Amino acid sequence: MADTLTFTLDTGNGEGGDVVIKLRPDLAPGHVARITELANEGFYDGIKFHRVIPGFMAQGGCPNGTGMGGSDKPDLKAEFNAEPHVRGTCSMARTAVPDSANSQFFICFDDAHFLDGQYTVWGQVESGMEHVDALPKGEPPREPGKIVKATIS
Repeated sequence: MADTLTFTLDTGNGEGGDVVIKLRPDLAPGHVARITELANEGFYDGIKFHRVIPGFMAQGGCPNGTGMGGSDKPDLKAEFNAEPHVRGTCSMARTAVPDSANSQFFICFDDAHFLDGQYTVWGQVESGMEHVDALPKGEPPREPGKIVKATIS
């Protein structure tokens, strides 16, 4: 296994529509393990970005596209860390309950320091942020962008 694990999201956004995310097991080993497990099972393939707010973030990972669902796996214990929420930060979505993250995640468009220490940061976009920027906006978008295929390498 490589020293650096990446989570690649094929957004289907034209040629080379890949968003490459460096996974950070040093920050959130349980969350990285879950994302890896779900990606390897094909869970994220075809999943929509159901909440895309300009200047804030793009959220996906809900199997029913509403933001109310998750995988059939148990919720995760929070792994809050000191990593800041800046452009390209990947963090887990959750309910008001800290230990409720499951499969949904978000990618920050801009700095969102008000989230620091309250959500589990597990990765950082290394390349392809322009494909995140190009996702259709809305809550939910009229024609949501989606993850065509997610892979771990």
